[in-house]
Amino acid sequence: MGYSLERKAAVLKRMLPPNNVAIRQLSREEGISEATLFSWRAEARNKGQLLPDADASPEGWSSRDKFAAVLETAALNEANLAEYCRKRGLYPAQIAMWRVACEQANDWDRTSAARLVRATKEDKKRMKDLERELARKDRALAETAALLVLRKKASAIWGDGEDA
Repeated sequence: MGYSLERKAAVLKRMLPPNNVAIRQLSREEGISEATLFSWRAEARNKGQLLPDADASPEGWSSRDKFAAVLETAALNEANLAEYCRKRGLYPAQIAMWRVACEQANDWDRTSAARLVRATKEDKKRMKDLERELARKDRALAETAALLVLRKKASAIWGDGEDA
């Protein structure tokens, strides 16, 4: 069944904040299958449109939706940003936090690599210490076993020692 572009746009608009109508409810009201609505939303998301899940508060949005919101607001001045946020049920502070998170995402490689190198060095040192300790305990166990065998042999040859 084909739907007009106008109807598709109107239905997608109802998925947008501040309406955030759930797909299940939208399916019942519009008479469009949930699978079709999910595919429309996925298609719109792939085109870069902000379409968060209806049941998610702005803090529960996916990172993809948060990134799309940051991109949409990147060139806005303070007044336009406030208007954008009112339309979508957001706060400018949330957009600012998401922007900082996006900016720090590129630094993650550098900091995580340094942390990983440091952890690897510590792990290698710890493994070396554990291997050294294991070898020492292995030698002590071998010496104890040898002494036990010698004691049994001496006991078998000369007796228990109580007779002498």
